[in-house]
Amino acid sequence: MKEASLMVLLLSALLLHSIADDGAFDVRQHVSTVTRYGVVKDISDNSFVPSNIPDQCSPIHLNLVARHGTRAPTKKKLKELNDLAMRMEVLLQDAKEQKLALQKVPAWFRGWKSPWQGKLKGGELISEGEDELYNLGIRTRDKFPQLFNEDYDPDVYAIKATQIPRASASAVAFGMGLFSGRGNLGPGRHRAFAVTSESRASDIWLRFHDCCQNYKAFRKSQEPAVHKLKEPALDEITHALVRRYDLNFTRQDTSSLWFLCKKEASLLNITDQACALFTPSEVVLLEWTDDLELFILKGYGNALNYRMGVPLLEDVVQSMEQAIKGKEEEHAPGSYEKARLRFAHAETLLPFSCLIGLFLEGSDFEKIQKEQPLQLPPKPPQRRNWRGSVVTPFGGNNMMVLYSCPAKSSSKYFVQVLHNEHPVPMPGCDNSDFCPFEVFKERIVAPHLKHEYNTICNLKSENPEPMALTNAGLLPLAPFHFLSSRSSHNWLHSLSGPKVLTVGHIG
Repeated sequence: MKEASLMVLLLSALLLHSIADDGAFDVRQHVSTVTRYGVVKDISDNSFVPSNIPDQCSPIHLNLVARHGTRAPTKKKLKELNDLAMRMEVLLQDAKEQKLALQKVPAWFRGWKSPWQGKLKGGELISEGEDELYNLGIRTRDKFPQLFNEDYDPDVYAIKATQIPRASASAVAFGMGLFSGRGNLGPGRHRAFAVTSESRASDIWLRFHDCCQNYKAFRKSQEPAVHKLKEPALDEITHALVRRYDLNFTRQDTSSLWFLCKKEASLLNITDQACALFTPSEVVLLEWTDDLELFILKGYGNALNYRMGVPLLEDVVQSMEQAIKGKEEEHAPGSYEKARLRFAHAETLLPFSCLIGLFLEGSDFEKIQKEQPLQLPPKPPQRRNWRGSVVTPFGGNNMMVLYSCPAKSSSKYFVQVLHNEHPVPMPGCDNSDFCPFEVFKERIVAPHLKHEYNTICNLKSENPEPMALTNAGLLPLAPFHFLSSRSSHNWLHSLSGPKVLTVGHIG
């Protein structure tokens, strides 16, 4: 019950924070994983009181797992926006041919073109994303001066990124902030630093989702069913749009306009065009459909989604153990690592958050430990902890800070977890944010380490037997459907009773 109370209070704070001082609804806080970091980074549980870390405790190592900063739309989405512009012309022409009045149609709708029209490539880090990571680097240095008081050395401050340009660019922006004023380059006294990457084809630490064949097969098999789950909500909103604007919108139109709303709000700070087509309750419902997909295909909806991140979890723990060894053996300053800083993607940060048990509901952590299935995120207006805008916004991050506490009788070393720079309770450590290292390893880490990456990720044959991807791992199972369209329709429109995810097969 203690866990449930804490998480309900956290969500209350999140929802209250989405209302501005003047009572206005801020759509920018409800665009799921397209959310800008600065809009949500200070949304935290004001009722949760972080641990009062004793004065004799000092940080000796920091692990960072961060998502890249705000980026431009990807190539695929650029095409969708260009297609939307042509579709809007068709909608207006159809209305004219039917002699429908166009007074209800917003002025911006006429002649609209994609702001990214003419771009051939996409997905790059934009200037706002550079600022997010640059300033995060400065704040990290200021928050932990004891860790960043030495001259730069790649063996002391290891900076890692995936081979995707927006991730490596984010690492550079962070490093420029972290080491600003510490070198001799230019007016800002910058200095050079190294960013290392593994091959994209074999990076099981930061792009494990790209290397895990079972996951890719699972996701491909389930995406159509997940989209089916979202259809009733999209249809409900589509019908409302048709009545509201007298245009013959389709479900795909609604989906594309919602995507445009997210990009306008996040990248361009425009909330009075595409976003204004929707009411606040419709925005919240659309946000939920995004978060639902995120939960099922990338989060707690299936154990494989996060257990494929075990190599990253092992790397984090190993770095802590090495730091403890350096402390115990009194290694000279500059001879051992003090920070391991990683820059990757939502598909990295999100599974890692699941591995350490963040954003669970009530007794969900105990269910994971017992390998029981979890309920899906409840539909609005019910409250939920799982919100993509908070779990993994652009620039979202988890920090694991290792402290040495020589005067503590229970343990000499403790781990504090910060999400988006704020201490968060860990269900596996009695909802404390300051956990004895041995307890952290035993309760949070150890249960996952029995699952070996190659075993859970590699298809054993060209046509593997069907598998049920449950919290118990990969289990042979007779084939069955994810959810029938009828059951998905009933589920989406029902607000009563618990809903448990039924997972399908790899085929």
